[in-house]
Amino acid sequence: MSSTRLTNLDLNLLVALDALLQNRSVTRAAAQMGLSQPALSASLARLRRHFDDPLLSRRGNEYVLTPLAQQLRERTRTVLAGVERVFAAEPVFDPASSTRQLTIVASDYSVAILGAPLTELLEREAPGMRVHFSANTPSIIDDAEHALVGVDLILLPHGFVTDLPHRDLHDDRWVCLVAASNTEVGEELTREQLTELPWVMTFHSPTASTPAARRLRMAGVEPRVEVVTEHFLTVPALVAGSGRVAVLQERLARRLSPEAGVRTVASPVDLGSLVEAMWWHPVNTHDPEHEFLRDVLRRAARTLDQA
Repeated sequence: MSSTRLTNLDLNLLVALDALLQNRSVTRAAAQMGLSQPALSASLARLRRHFDDPLLSRRGNEYVLTPLAQQLRERTRTVLAGVERVFAAEPVFDPASSTRQLTIVASDYSVAILGAPLTELLEREAPGMRVHFSANTPSIIDDAEHALVGVDLILLPHGFVTDLPHRDLHDDRWVCLVAASNTEVGEELTREQLTELPWVMTFHSPTASTPAARRLRMAGVEPRVEVVTEHFLTVPALVAGSGRVAVLQERLARRLSPEAGVRTVASPVDLGSLVEAMWWHPVNTHDPEHEFLRDVLRRAARTLDQA
């Protein structure tokens, strides 16, 4: 969109568009915004003229999003979050008095490893700040630069995102898990077992998988996938009491209690290591609040090797 078109556009329509796309109903969206239904209907009419698209189409007794509206739904929410962050900025940043909400996109592994030390530091240094951990998804990672418009950081290993500012936080390595009751596997898996045993995989799709799974395929091992989960913390429960095998980050595996019913075993294939990093949008590089957040997260990561 040209700057001229943007100047002539009422940005209040962005709020209306978000409410309409999220609620898929003029009545519910109007109630959310505290507007009358005729007022929001007028906004919808303006949006339809702007996009030359109905956006909401009636199907029976309900409205459905048009294909364009489906594309706009996530974009609108992301951009609106970015606008809110712009207008929440303060002329002088004081961590002790800041009430900013920090949004970090991260896997449950990252939250489990870094969540406690990060929140402990914030509680001491910025007690008014709140942290919102949002789950990462393949769609977010595939369009990370766009997603970072509306969030502060994405925590992710190298190999998924490029050409964005980042800072390494900590390293880890992959280990194999089998059930503690599995007597067929000794202290090390064989290549045959890697192929023959059923697997629990995390993020198993053409565009989303763990670096360890990629290393297996590069070594000529095609796992027989039986269960797929998008949460690392659920992997042990899906392996325990079964004949399945899985890979898990060693830092997470070391935290498992004997009651988890799993044990780590060596792999005949080098599963490689991972370097967890934080990634952000270039516009935030010199933002004082963002610099503070990155510093706190770096210090939280340093505590991992001290535990």
